[in-house]
Amino acid sequence: MKLVSVVVPCYNEEEVLPMFYDEITKVTDGMTKEHPELEFEFLFINDGSKDRTLEIFRELADKDKRVRYISFSRNFGKESGMYAGLKNAKGDYVVVMDADLQHPPAFLPQMYNYVKDGEFDCATTRRTSRTGESKVRSWFARLFYKIMNKISQTEIVDGAQDFRFMTRQMVDAILEMSEYNRFSKGIFSWVGFRVQYMPYENVERPAGTTSWSFWGLFKYSLEGIMAFSTAPLAFSIFLAILCAVISVPLYLLAIVAAILEWAAATFLAVTGSVFLVGAMILLSIGILGMYLGKTYMEVKKRPIYIAGETDESYRKSKTDKK
Repeated sequence: MKLVSVVVPCYNEEEVLPMFYDEITKVTDGMTKEHPELEFEFLFINDGSKDRTLEIFRELADKDKRVRYISFSRNFGKESGMYAGLKNAKGDYVVVMDADLQHPPAFLPQMYNYVKDGEFDCATTRRTSRTGESKVRSWFARLFYKIMNKISQTEIVDGAQDFRFMTRQMVDAILEMSEYNRFSKGIFSWVGFRVQYMPYENVERPAGTTSWSFWGLFKYSLEGIMAFSTAPLAFSIFLAILCAVISVPLYLLAIVAAILEWAAATFLAVTGSVFLVGAMILLSIGILGMYLGKTYMEVKKRPIYIAGETDESYRKSKTDKK
């Protein structure tokens, strides 16, 4: 028998969870009929939800022994949720997907067909459209991928999703990268392996609202740039050279002003020096500070997540009460 672990990070997904469970069980039940060698477990991660997400997990665990869950003590972010799922998945294959049905469970049979024979280590989806997104958000997303692939040695496919069907070998390789500041899109690409990309049209959520704001995505993109590129450090050197070049005509102007006995000669020289050198120093310190901040967080060795409750502890507590 081959066990498939379906990892589902969740944050305030009470509206869509029942629909997701119905859909994923319908698809997986069909897969077990077609492939008798398969069995499934569903590992839900509650990332500090403030709604009834955890209660729904408990209800699902009561009626379906395949359901497992981990509930964080607070909100740690989706990256921590995915790491916790991969870390605790028991399967020979591991699927990572969202509960909002924008990662269609109907793709799972085709994904399994790609990886079962060993031709590919991972099957994943790649959006060919951004239906439902604003034009501004779509433009910035495409810009991020262009910049990232220009400044990083790790290629990140535009539109590639976290929705992945992976072999145990690839999952173990990902888990070896236990860094605190995680950018999974980069990690998936960095570990390599043979990946099959499946194009699909973007679908909108059937219920609920996304927790990803524009500002949240912007900060996430910065995480990716800082995690997989040192180009900003090179940029600071380039900017320093540029500032030095710009300072030359300013000083020449100050010399001409002094020869012509303009009253502004001293002011031009001092002000130009202060602004140019000050900007160069502040920018360099700022970029170095960002990298130092990343190093600081890594050195602390903080846990990537903390589990407040699991399906095992929940079931044990029910048994103890009896």
